[in-house]
Parts: sequence; structure tokens; C-alpha cells
Amino acid sequence: MSASPAGLPVLSTLDQSGAATAPAVDPRVARELKRQVASELHQQLSRLAGTQGLDADRATRRQRGRALIEETVARWSDTYAQTHGVTPTREQDRALSEAVYDLLFRAGRLQPYLDDPEIENILINGCDDVWISRVHQPLRKVPPVADSDAELIELLQDLARQHGGGERSLSTASPTLALRLEGGMRLQAMTEVTPRPYVAIRRHRVASATLADMVALGTVDSTIAAFLASAIRARKNVMITGTQGVGKTSLLRAMAAEIPPDERIGTLESEFELWLHTLGHLRQVVPMEAREGNGERVDGKVAGELTIGELIPAALRMTLSRIIVGEVRSGEVVPMLRVMTNGEGGSMCTLHARGPHMVVDRIAELCLEYGSHMTDSLAYRLTANAVDLIVHVAMVDETAVGGRRHRFVSHVMEVTGLGENGRPALNTVFGPRPDLGEPRAVPHTPPNCLDDLRRTGFDAGLLQSAYGSWSAPIALRIGGLR
Repeated sequence: MSASPAGLPVLSTLDQSGAATAPAVDPRVARELKRQVASELHQQLSRLAGTQGLDADRATRRQRGRALIEETVARWSDTYAQTHGVTPTREQDRALSEAVYDLLFRAGRLQPYLDDPEIENILINGCDDVWISRVHQPLRKVPPVADSDAELIELLQDLARQHGGGERSLSTASPTLALRLEGGMRLQAMTEVTPRPYVAIRRHRVASATLADMVALGTVDSTIAAFLASAIRARKNVMITGTQGVGKTSLLRAMAAEIPPDERIGTLESEFELWLHTLGHLRQVVPMEAREGNGERVDGKVAGELTIGELIPAALRMTLSRIIVGEVRSGEVVPMLRVMTNGEGGSMCTLHARGPHMVVDRIAELCLEYGSHMTDSLAYRLTANAVDLIVHVAMVDETAVGGRRHRFVSHVMEVTGLGENGRPALNTVFGPRPDLGEPRAVPHTPPNCLDDLRRTGFDAGLLQSAYGSWSAPIALRIGGLR
């Protein structure tokens, strides 16, 4: 690329093979124009605050910013035309305007990936080592999202400032960053403790799921959907487990859609992902989001931090009929279990666990993080008293052999009190049938709480089919045939 006398590189419309493609924006041009617009916007907003005594809201900032971007790009385009004798096309100007807008108000060069609904994961291992995975496709490398790691960190810091959900930052004092992005994607970033800035961004593709949607996606069959719907109406406490990215949050959101609309519920999350307070089905939702600290420590605690565990006592005073925790990660499992034990029932949460039979020990491990007075036996007793059902979600990824990612419920287990050796006893209500080549959950043993479910409309006859109500065997490339 040649450079104009003003030092701004020329806009390119050729890909690496020389073929024409959609207008591409030189990031150096976009960054320079972003700096100009940011400076002018700051001056305008300062004058506005001085004359009217009001701070501009987000919509005003973006509206004024958009107007300034159009003016600045038009000036740049005129200068370019005078210097090179070629006027940039309207499409090039529009592409440059969008790039500047993304840098100033959105996620910069990351934004096209965030806007693509088919992208599930974005993994960044430094500015020039970027990978994405689309639905039913393996990871592939894509172009850099910044020209340097310092620029990438600056982008992450801008996103943290835009977050608006408390004190979130990325710095030497706060080397990790977790936040939600526009559109509901979740970002986790690390720096200082890693050789380069590392970022993982995940998308929940099913934003307003119902159990009918879960059936259509193949996550559950209609038998399990009816069972879970009745369990919610019967106010059973449910824990949804599985590894990262299998669809726990989507299933939790779908099950929450079965809660009667006039019930008053509370949601507690580290970053909003459930969005039950925006979907419209539930009329009274109290959404609570944890707050990160400012990096400083006072008496061993991060100043300004407010954890999910600390929010639960306040939530209990909000006259809530159910509490839903987006993800239990640490010692907050203890107050969550106490809520399930002492409340009216019907609370839910998700928990990371590799296998369904590891869940009890996983809960005990997290309970031990709560305090020195906690013991395995107490953790087991809390679990046996609190949890009614464990729903485990699994994934079989066959993209490496030309297949797809299959996400499905593999187990629904009932907790039936304390069993041998003081451990919670588990009854597999639905589980896989390896002898039939079926890894998805199908009926096994009727639950002890069957009468409670029948009272809320569940047809016990559905449990008589060995194959559940799956319309066909799971279509795996390797294994899975009946």
C-alpha cells in the first residue's frame, strides 16, 4: 500500500490473490480517524455538559459520534481523491465509517465476528493468533484483530469501559477480565499472568429458548421435555451439569420458560447471560450481576468486589419464590444449597462437571472452599437435602471426521437422600443405553417423585418406552448405531 502525503495508508479492495473483494479498510486509517473523532466528540460533550449541566447518555454519545464519523470520513475521502486522483467509492467510505464506529463504540476489528450468528467461539492467543469455530465446523485461523498486543489490550480496556456493569478493567492490578458483550456473548481475557493477552469469547446461539426449541435442536426428546416441564411446575430443585460449551445455559433458560409467568424470581450471574428479565415471559424478575473489584485488597478482600455468594442473602430478602444462579463456580454453592433446602423449591443452577457421576464430588469440592468448618459429610448432607434432580448435558464432537457437534442430555438423575457411606443416593431416571448404541438419555427407572410430577400433568406412560420418543437413532459417524 502506498501512503498519502498526510501519512494515511490507501484503502485496499484486493485480497491476497489480487481478486476483487468487498471493501477492506486499512486499520491504520481507521485508528487515525477514530482518534480524531474521539477528540472532537470529547470536546462537544464537554461543551454540552458545561452549557446544560448534563452528562450525555449512551444514545446521545453514539448519535453525535456517528455524525462526526461521517464528517471525518468525508474529509478524508476528499483529501485522498485530491492526492491520488481517485475518489473512494461510496462502499469504501461506508466500510471505513463502520470500522471507525466499531473502534469507537463497539469491538473494533472483532466486531464482524461478533455479528456473525454462525460463530460460536472466538479464541485469541495474542493479536495475530486468532481462531474461530462456526456451527458444526472445526476451528480455523483468521486474520489478526489488532496490529499489536498493546492495541489488543487497549481494545479490551475500551470494552471494559463500555460494559457499564461496575468496576471492570484489565491491567497489571486486575490481570483478568470477564464481561458480557452486546448480543449476549461472554468474554474472558487474561494478561500479565500470561506471555501474551489471551481472550476467549463464547456465544449462546439460542437466546430465547423453550423446551420445544430444545426438542427441535435434538438436546432432549419430547419425553424428557415433558418430564422437565413437570419438574419445574412441581417446584423441584434442579442442577444442570456438563462441560463448557455443551449448552447448559440454553437448557436452563428453556426450563425457566416453564415457570408460571407471575412468579417473582431472582437471577444471579457473574455476567448476564440468561436475560430472563428481558425475554418477556416472566413478569417479575430481579436480575443481579456480580461486581468485580478494583484490584486493591483490603483485609484480604478485593475492594469493591461483590460476589454471587454475597448477593444471595440480599436476594432472599427480595420476596422471591425461586432463585436461579447462572453458574456455581466456588463457595457460593453452600448458600445456593441452603436456598434450595430452606426455600419453597424450584430453584436452579448450572455447574461444571465432566461426567454425571462426578457431580456429587464436584459439589463437595466447592463446598470445601466455603470455609474451614465445612466437611465432606456436611457437603453430602447439604446436597442430599437440597437437590432433587441433576440434568447432565453432553456433547459428541465429530467435526474432525466430517460430522457435526451433537449436544444432548445424557442423564437425568434423582437425588433420593443419603445412601451408603453417607453419600447422596442417585437414581438414574433417564440415561444412555450403550447396549443399544444410544448415548442420549432414554427412560431407565421411574423417579420416587413420580406422583408429584403426575400432579402437574406428567404422563407416567411416557417412561415405558425403552427408546424414549426419539424419532430415529442418533446419526453419529463413529458408533451410536442401534
